[in-house]
Amino acid sequence: MLNRRQTLQHSWAVATLLGTAGFLPFKAIAYEKAAFDAKSVNAALKALGASAPVVSTEVTINGPEIADSGASVLLSFGTTLPNVKRVLLLVEKNPSALVANFQLSPIVDPQFSLRIKMSQSSDVYAVALTQDGKAFFAKREVKVTIGGCGE
Repeated sequence: MLNRRQTLQHSWAVATLLGTAGFLPFKAIAYEKAAFDAKSVNAALKALGASAPVVSTEVTINGPEIADSGASVLLSFGTTLPNVKRVLLLVEKNPSALVANFQLSPIVDPQFSLRIKMSQSSDVYAVALTQDGKAFFAKREVKVTIGGCGE
């Protein structure tokens, strides 16, 4: 029977072996760093190679009109468009505009829900990028009473 210390030692040894073999990353690598570093919605879309987005009723975004705290704002968003390769969530007035970037396969349902941080009241965009390079969006204004992230 292993005690707690022995279990932790064995777990550390296994994790080290997996990391050495390349199965566990030692650093988290941001995919498409330029897009996540972009300070504006347009700059983030440009970094991802997206065309100028068009408003679409087939892209939806839901969330509170007023968030008590910008530290945790629950949003749900998605699309019913065919041939979508990515779904993005962008916050216009955040220090980094791109909040989420989901790459999709045909078997993934493009409906998402997550909590984000918002530094101040802002427009939030859900953007669907299709296989043929077109971009479609929906927008929602969220008013924040207390900011959640600063510069």
